[in-house]
Amino acid sequence: MPEQKKLLKALAGESQKTPPVWIMRQAGRYLPEYRELRATAGGFLDLCYNPEFATEVTLQPIRRFGFDAAILFADILLLPQALGMKLWFETGEGPRLEPVTNMAEINGLKPIDEMHETLNPVYETVKRLSAELPAETTLIGFAGAPWTVATYMVAGRGTPDQGPARRLMYQDPAAFQALIDLVTDATIEYLAKQVEAGAEVVKLFDSWAGALSGSTFVQYALKPAVKIAAELKRRFPDLKFIGFPRGAGGGYVSFADTGVFDGLALDSSVPAEWARDNLQNKVAVQGNLDPMHMITGGDMLISETQRLLDILGDGPYIFNLGHGITPEGKPENIEKMLKVIRG
Repeated sequence: MPEQKKLLKALAGESQKTPPVWIMRQAGRYLPEYRELRATAGGFLDLCYNPEFATEVTLQPIRRFGFDAAILFADILLLPQALGMKLWFETGEGPRLEPVTNMAEINGLKPIDEMHETLNPVYETVKRLSAELPAETTLIGFAGAPWTVATYMVAGRGTPDQGPARRLMYQDPAAFQALIDLVTDATIEYLAKQVEAGAEVVKLFDSWAGALSGSTFVQYALKPAVKIAAELKRRFPDLKFIGFPRGAGGGYVSFADTGVFDGLALDSSVPAEWARDNLQNKVAVQGNLDPMHMITGGDMLISETQRLLDILGDGPYIFNLGHGITPEGKPENIEKMLKVIRG
């Protein structure tokens, strides 16, 4: 039954002797079985849009490690592609989009109700996972937050400082707000379809929230996230929602104070003691082991894992990394981490 799932207990505010554990990007290139299937599937997008392959990739780390949650295998840029943007991946360099840089180009994107035709394979993957996951494993759906997705839509690629998006934000605030509003509303419908297909928790990834500050943080990171979470919880009262405003620093408190988030994922820069004292009395906290430990292993991995358990383990807590595991991560280090967590 759902109430017995460890991740859902944590998000309901329950402390547990052994916290639930999963890791961001747990399905991916650090696993040999993933690399083998990727070679069969062809390109990355072929993998995302093939429900059979995407389901298998999502299940691989569950079989290997017995994580308490599985997160849908997809990409945050499938949404702008579904809105009509050309998306492709350059080998060794990452995703590329044909940028939108003015109101006319933003208005030229597809209506939201037309995006589902492109995204139907994703919903099918969620449906299959809901049926195939072990009974004790929570299924997490996800999307990129509007600000982070918009940075890619404006620049056409990842950038070091999100300069193109910030430039448009200041030079043409009306156009940038129109883009944020479009992505916000599209994200609500995208995540709603995932929930209808079987996702029990959704997570909103704002990977570049740290590039905003002051009023821009409130306007473009906090407000859209709150709108998405509040509307989804209005439609699905039992839904649990995790926010991840990476790099937000003290801005994490603003997210916790809204009351619409059940959990907040912490990036590796957030002091665990500060999170315990300022966040954990309001929301479950998730994180925040440095992903580098998944490469280096050793005694530091053991001691840092235990340190987080000691500091955060008395409250509602989900063990995770502070960001996604990298391709250089070693499966044996995950096993070492899990031995510390599970005893």
